[in-house]
Amino acid sequence: MTPRLILASSSPRRRDLLAQIGVVPDDIRSPDIDENPRKSELPRPYAERMAAEKALAVARAEAEVVLAGDTTVAVGRRILPQAESEADVARFLRLLSGRRHRVHSAISVIDAQGNQRVRCASSQVRFKNLSDEEIAAYAASGEGIGKAGGYAIQGRAAGLIDFLSGTHSGVVGLPLFETRALLKAAGIALG
Repeated sequence: MTPRLILASSSPRRRDLLAQIGVVPDDIRSPDIDENPRKSELPRPYAERMAAEKALAVARAEAEVVLAGDTTVAVGRRILPQAESEADVARFLRLLSGRRHRVHSAISVIDAQGNQRVRCASSQVRFKNLSDEEIAAYAASGEGIGKAGGYAIQGRAAGLIDFLSGTHSGVVGLPLFETRALLKAAGIALG
């Protein structure tokens, strides 16, 4: 019997990314956890912890597999949270302008037997040197609100990024190579 797949995320981007590899979750359950970083917590371990805690936070019945993810944008050791306003987006873009930053995209899968595995794909991204007008226009678009680091690489921000090393799907919100491998290992049918 093929286990049921539960996506522990309300993100439409994660559903779209799963569809790219032919996976449709059987159910979506949004986790409710404290997403504040711990004191001195580094970005990659933070992303991994968030993914693991999100997977554990949703109800899982027997024969269900849970998939959760977390995408963390970091400048050095500093974790940039989700932008809550246009002002946040503008502040983050001024910080990111012309410099490389890392995006850590962690996933956690709890298989039907209750075993949890966590993987993380890290990418480097660089915005071009952004003008005040470009920052203001992007912030006003509203696209970066609710996004880690204040931008969405799959949208208008793509035209402002001049370097990417790593996984584009991971920067969007779900590293598909790692996700596919963990889902396959958990018994989810993949084409």
